[in-house]
This record gives sequence, C-alpha cells and structure tokens, in this order.
Amino acid sequence: MTPSTTVRSPLRLYGRDDELATLESLLELLWRGDGGALVLAAPPGLGRTALLRAAADAHRDRGPVLYATAGSAGRSMPGGGPDPLLGPSLTSGLSPAAPYPVLTPEALARRLREPGTGRPLLVCADDAHAWDRASRSALAFAARGLGPGSRTAVLLSAADGTAFAGLPTLHLAPLDEGAASALLDRLTGGAAPGTAPGTALGSTPDTAPGTAGGAAFGTPPGTAFGSAPGTAPGTALGSAPGAEGVDPVVRAELLREAAGNPRLLAGLTGRLTPDQLAGRTPLPYPLPGGEAVLAAHAERLDGLPDRTRTLLLLAAAAQEHEPDGAGADALLLLRAGTRGGLPRDFLDRALFGTTATDGLLQRAGSRVHFAHRLVARAVLHHAPRSHRRAAHELLATLLAETGDRAFPGTSTSSSPSPPPSPSPPHTPATAPPPVPLPALVQRACAAPGPDAALAARLEAAAKAPFPHAERSAALARAALLSTEPALRAARLAAAAEQAGLAGDPALARALLARAGPRVPGAEGPAPESVRGIAPYVHGMLALRSGPAADAHEALLAAAALLGPHDPRRTLDALLGAAEAAWSAGDAFGYLDAMNRLARTPLEAGLEEYRAGMCAVLEGRTAEGHTLLRHCLDPAGDPGAPAALLRAGVAALVLGDVAAACRAGARALAAVRTRGPDALLPQALEHLAYAELRAGRHAGARAHALEGLHAARRTGQPNSSAHLHAVLALAASVEGPAEACAAHADAALTGAGPHGLAQAVTLATWARARADLASGRPGEAAARLAPLVGTGPGRGHFAARMLAVPCWVEAAVLGGRQPEESRGLDAAVDEFASWAARTADPGAPAQLARCRALLAPADEADTRYAEALAHHGRAGGDFERARTQLLYGQWLRRRRRTREARGPLRDALVAFQRCSARAWADRAAGELRAAGEPVGTPRNAADGPLAALTPQQLRIARCVAEGATNREVALRLSLSPRTVDHHLRNVFAALGIRSRTELVRLLAG
Repeated sequence: MTPSTTVRSPLRLYGRDDELATLESLLELLWRGDGGALVLAAPPGLGRTALLRAAADAHRDRGPVLYATAGSAGRSMPGGGPDPLLGPSLTSGLSPAAPYPVLTPEALARRLREPGTGRPLLVCADDAHAWDRASRSALAFAARGLGPGSRTAVLLSAADGTAFAGLPTLHLAPLDEGAASALLDRLTGGAAPGTAPGTALGSTPDTAPGTAGGAAFGTPPGTAFGSAPGTAPGTALGSAPGAEGVDPVVRAELLREAAGNPRLLAGLTGRLTPDQLAGRTPLPYPLPGGEAVLAAHAERLDGLPDRTRTLLLLAAAAQEHEPDGAGADALLLLRAGTRGGLPRDFLDRALFGTTATDGLLQRAGSRVHFAHRLVARAVLHHAPRSHRRAAHELLATLLAETGDRAFPGTSTSSSPSPPPSPSPPHTPATAPPPVPLPALVQRACAAPGPDAALAARLEAAAKAPFPHAERSAALARAALLSTEPALRAARLAAAAEQAGLAGDPALARALLARAGPRVPGAEGPAPESVRGIAPYVHGMLALRSGPAADAHEALLAAAALLGPHDPRRTLDALLGAAEAAWSAGDAFGYLDAMNRLARTPLEAGLEEYRAGMCAVLEGRTAEGHTLLRHCLDPAGDPGAPAALLRAGVAALVLGDVAAACRAGARALAAVRTRGPDALLPQALEHLAYAELRAGRHAGARAHALEGLHAARRTGQPNSSAHLHAVLALAASVEGPAEACAAHADAALTGAGPHGLAQAVTLATWARARADLASGRPGEAAARLAPLVGTGPGRGHFAARMLAVPCWVEAAVLGGRQPEESRGLDAAVDEFASWAARTADPGAPAQLARCRALLAPADEADTRYAEALAHHGRAGGDFERARTQLLYGQWLRRRRRTREARGPLRDALVAFQRCSARAWADRAAGELRAAGEPVGTPRNAADGPLAALTPQQLRIARCVAEGATNREVALRLSLSPRTVDHHLRNVFAALGIRSRTELVRLLAG
C-alpha cells in the first residue's frame, strides 16, 4: 500500500489498526468510483470522532469532504441535522427563528449525489445518533442508495448502531491493555507548556462533546484531534515536560479505571500531579478527569422515562456492595423497585426482558449488568445527591430486613482469620440484630461524610465467612469513611490484601495506589500495628507476579515491621519470603526466612515442617526426613489448604510421590471448597507436579492446563511460568515436540526476567527429554550439562538431581568425549547419594540404568537386569520402558538382535500404553532395525519411500533433519561406514543425487 492510499492521522491512533484498515478499504472503493456507507458505533470516548477525521484527512487530496456534527440545530429542529451537509444554497436567507425546510429522504439522497458527479465525495456525520428522527431516517435512506458508480461514500459515527439499522456497522471495542499502556506512555512522556490537561484522542480541545464543528469541502473543521491549538503534532498531553515515569501501581490503577477508553485515560492522567503519577503521594478517590466522558454517557439518560432512570439508579447503587464486575442481584432490584413504587409489569420487562431500559441493562442468570461499565458510573455521577442517598438507604433497609448473608451457614472462602465465635446461648432481647455486611456497605454509601463509628463497624464485619471480594469492598468503603489518614491507609491496604486473595491483583494494586507510600514527616504518626500492612501486600503481590528476589526482600522487610504486632501476617510474610527464595533457587535465602520463623509462635505441625525443611537443606537428611514424615497428615483443621500444600511439599522432599498426590488432591479440593481463589493456581501446580513424578502424565497435563487458565484469570504470571514448565514436561512424554517447545519457551520467557530458577530448570529438562525422544542426544546433553554441573548455570537445588539420568543417557548416546567421563561419574555418584536418602521408588532403578550406560560391556547386562528388577518393584510404565529401550538398543549394538527384540517390544507396548508417541516411534524404529516388522512407518505407505527398508528410512529421515553421517551413526548405534553404505542405496532407490533433493522429497 503506498503512502498516498493509506488512512493516516495527525496523531497516532493506538490500537485501531484494524479499524483504519476498514476505512482504507472504503476509501479505496470510493476512489475507484464506487460509493458505500459505514457506521462507526461506540460509546463516548472510544475514538469514533478521531477515526472520522482520519478518514477525512486521507480523502482531502482526492475530493471534497462534507463534515457535520450534531449541533444544537440538529438536536432540536426537525430536519435540521443534515443542514451542514447541504451547503448554503438550501438554507440561505432563513431567519434564525424560521423553521428548517422539510427535507424528504429522496431529496437528501439527490442532494448528496450532486457533488459526486465530479471528484469523489466523502460525507462524514459525527454523533449522528443525536439528530432528530426525521434527519436520521433521511440520512439512512440516502446512505442505503449508495453503491457502484455513485462516487459518494457516507461515514457516520453513533453511540450505537440501532439508529441506522441495515447499514454496515463497525463496533469499536475498548483498547486492549497493550494499546492503552502505549497511549499512557505517550500521555505522560512530556507536554508543551500550556496544553490543556485531559485533552483526549477523539475529541477537539475546548469543544464540548457533541457540539457542532461546522462543515467544509476538503477538510474537516476544528483543530487536529488530540492536540490543543498551537501544539505541534505528536506532543503528549496531560503531563509536564520531563515528567518522571509512571509508578507501576499508579499505571495499573489508571489503566483499570479507564477500562480501555482513550479519552477517559487522557482525562484521568491530565488531572494527576507529577507526585501522584510517580507514586510519591496517594491517588485521590474518585480519580478526577472523567467528568466529560461520564457526562457524554449521561446525555442518553436525559431522554429516558423517569421510571427507567430510577431503576438504573437502583441498579448502579446495588453494585456498590458487590465485587467488581459482579453486577447486581435481579431479585434485590425487583424488591427495591417494588418498594420504590415502580410498576411490577415494568420491572418484569426491565429485569427479565430486553427492551424496557433501552438496552442499558443486560441480565445473565440472576445477575443484572450494565451494557458498559462506564454507564453505571455515569448514572451515579449524573443523579442528584439526594436521589443517590435515597437509593442506598432503600437498599440498606431491604438487605437488613432479610439478613442477607449476615452469617452464612457455609463458607465460600477461607481466610487466615479465625471464624467468628458462636453466640452465647441466651442473647438478651434488647440486643440489636447483627447488620449484614452488604447493608453496612450501602449505609456507608449513603453517609454524607466521614463517619468513624460506621467505618469501625464495617471493618469489624469484614471477616470470615464472607468472601474475600466482599471483604475488600467493605474495607475500601470503611477507608473512605475514616477520619485519620493513617487508619485510612491501613484499611485500604487491608482491602488490597483481600482483593489479592480474591484473585484480583489489579484491584489490589489500585487500592494500594490510593493508600500511597508513607512519607516521612506526614501528618499524624501511623500506629505501629499497621505500618507493615502495605509492604506486606506489595510483597505478596510480587510473589505471584514479580521478580522472586524482590518479593523475598519485601516480605522479609514487612515481617520485621509486623512482627511485634501482627503474628498472623508476620507468619505469612516469612512463609512467602521462603517460597520466593525456593522459586529462585536461593537455598540460603530459604533457610534465612525459615530460621526467622523460629522466633515466632508456631503450631506443632508448622514447627516440624520448618525444622524438617531446614535440616534437609543443611545436610541433616535423616533428622529432616523424620520430622517431615510427621507433616504428611496435618493436625488441626483437616481441610486447611495451606497445611495440605505443605504436606505435599514434605512428601516430595521425602520422595513419597504417592503421599504427594494424595495431599495435592486434598489441597485442591479444599481450595475449590473454601478458597481463596488466589491459591487455586498453586494447588493445581502442586498436584500436577506430583502426578508427573508419579508417572501420571495425562492427569498432570489436565491439572496444569486448568491451573494455567486460573493463573491467567487471577493475574499470576509467575504461576503461569511454573505451569508452562509442568506442561512442557508432560509434552516431553506425550508429545508433540512442538507443544513441548512452545510450553518450554513460554516458561523460560516468564521465568527468566523474574529469576524463577525452578521453572527454568524444569523447562530446560523438558526440552532435553523431547530431544532424546526425537533421537537428538547431542542437543539434549548440551542442554542438561550446565544444569547438573557445579558452575554458574547450575540447576535448581531441588530439581537438578532429577535430570541426572537424562543427562547420562544423552551423553552416552551422543558419543561422550573422554574428558566428560569424570563429570559423568561424579554426577552418578551424587545421584547415588541422593537415591539413598529419598523414598522415591523409581530412584534405585534410574541409578542402576545410569550405571549400566557407563559400565563396560561385561557388566552392562547385569546392571540392566538390576534396573529392570527395581522397576518391577516400583511400577511406572514410562521409566521402565525407557530402560527397556536402552537395553534393547545396547543388545542390538552388540549384534544380539534376537535378544534385543523382547525388551524393545515391551518398550513399544509400554510407550503406547502411556501415550508417549515420540518415544513409541523411537522404539518402533529400533524394533524394525532388529528385524521385526512393526506396521508401516508414517508417510511411507505410498510413493517412492515405500521402496526403502526400515533401516534406510530411518537413516533418510535423520539426514533430512540435517544430521551428518557421524551424528546418524551415534543416533542409530551404527558405524559411519554403515550409514554411508545405506545412504548410497537410498539415493539410488529414490533416484536422487544430493541431500538437498532428499530433504525436498521427504518434505513433500
């Protein structure tokens, strides 16, 4: 596409490449002489005006442009909407008070075609939904008649497509996170002095939304969108020159609050001070700068009936006590509407139908949602304060009357806080009944100002068994009512903690941004009991989504602040710091955090876990294993997810994979039943890894996939990296190789920047095991050598031993060099020491297999027999089949072909049984080379390949993959001369002369 035929704009339109391409297609048709029409439908602020102006700019040199917006005439005078499109000839001479001429649709259609008889004409009508009905009908009729040869195109923008049904419509979606983030960078990258803050892409500075912008041939009126008058194109708005980068927490809050609306994002950003953008001072609540966008949304409300506006206000108010995005309870709205005097038939149609609220409300099951998130905010913003207060008071009364979830009989989430104490058997009759938490939140919304007593009641009520999301909403509302700055910050941090446990880290960071940092010298000293809450929440969020080293240090610092005053959070902070160090492969950091736990009061089970893990890492293995065995069946609450997850870790350290699977399954059930939602990815990861160790690869894959979805939903990229590593390991068994590579690359991409050594080790091991399955031992050995060695690339301390058997196999099959023998012997000796300490039933068999691979010919037979005997006692199809494959391959290399067929046949059947396709192909190839037919090789049933013997086909495939004769010989346990002999026969049979031709033939 040449520059002259590309839709461009004075400023970049972020995230609108597809929409610009659609406009470009429309203009290309127009420039060839064919007309058409398109409606750009979007709520206010999404950039439909900017797209219209971009199209007008692109057409300016090709022909005239008629551009109109919905001015006051178009809104109030019948037939006045198209006035700017008609030119002066039709309306000249009319007095201001004279009525507009009656314009039929046919007359408008003829009028629009007149300028198109010469150069192609582009007609742009902005905010056309705001025109009167007659004007809209006339314009829609005229647009439908445009087509081939008309040389006129009509481009409309509207709040929705209903006003122009039947015309092609392009619905604009909110910006995705990447585009919104790029726009935020542009907005905060420095601005020319004097620019108007909050100017948004898609609106003209100093022009109210929806006001007329005039009309002209050749260029749209007004200044270039997104820049103030006198500002050079490309100047960012809303920040001072040289502004510092936006604090990550502030960035997350701005992106979340703007919800992909570029005009709102610009408005919010332009109203913040440099200190607020940099995170040095708290963000205001609510964030200022969105008034213009909310007012544009509210314009639609003015034309609705009173009863519809009343119901919309109740629906918006009813969302205030619900978790973000949960909508409102339809039955509560039905009761509130009935109590408020709304007709029952109207309520039935509005809440359970589709037409009574003009499409602004949508029902999903028993929940009612606004069609756009900003509409709910606009409703509350637009309603008079007295009406909002009355709605909240009505809802509070209804919730209190029914005792809605005051003390649920069953818990939907777990909390570190203990459950409330049972009530005394005889409660005095004068004691007021407990007020439900949702009712308290509604009372808080109705409060005229700060109310310390109500804030304290909210904080006291925000406990188990209410879900974490509801507790977060209540604590945030309590913070708004707080009169002391330090107490307000502490309650916001506590609300952020609950939001994180609910699996909403974006909301947690937004609440932290409102809490702000503790600035030295700020008014009012913070109580010591609350100083460490915000650092604690920051550290827990970093544990799931940031660098592990940062999380470790942040949580240690938080524990030091909380220690004397908050034992529960101190305990969680130290356990979190230990988990971060474990993920990073920092054994000393892990020991440091666990040893600090010894200074805090611990229950017996947790103290045994702490002492046992420390003993194992310090080399006191027997003592540590004795202590950890006591942790396999946790005492106390049998359904506590955290204790069950620790039991699973203890079982894996012991090597008791069966106990690890049991503990993982129990932990997953506890999290599903009791929560918190944020723990679901970890529960699935622990169970999937235990199943991998047990050889249950299909189950591990299923649980890891579910965990990956949960990690993405709850914003936990570190968990995603660990789960990708687990999926890569499963794919290294089941295949295909492409899936293994994709998951391993995803794990490494996420784990590398965050220092997640455990995920890096597992992903690298998975890639090496897939290389072995595909017959590439040299590549596998190169990947694994740093992991099992002692240099800087050493693998994770808890996982590197698991990769030693693969490295020994890869090094031997790949043709080890003499200087590597010492390293292999040392690795096997270290593995033998580990196997003697672990309870893993497969370790003795893998050790015997390693010794068989390294043994001289007269000892290898005995070593392989020993390994197979251990496999018989341990079970596990996959590892046993691997040993059988290696044994059969060794026998065939010793020309004991008949003996080789038995173990190779058993290996093939076992690999097929556990769906290890690539490994089964390798075993089948060895079995064919031993002289036993095993079906038809893939892609060889037809064509010239059918003429090759099984051995020739194996060699041909290896050569086509780029292997040299020596590499093929090592891979297939042949001599280079034998490979050369077979390759010559392959060339002769296929009628080719080069390896290049062989590659082309096999690829076809």
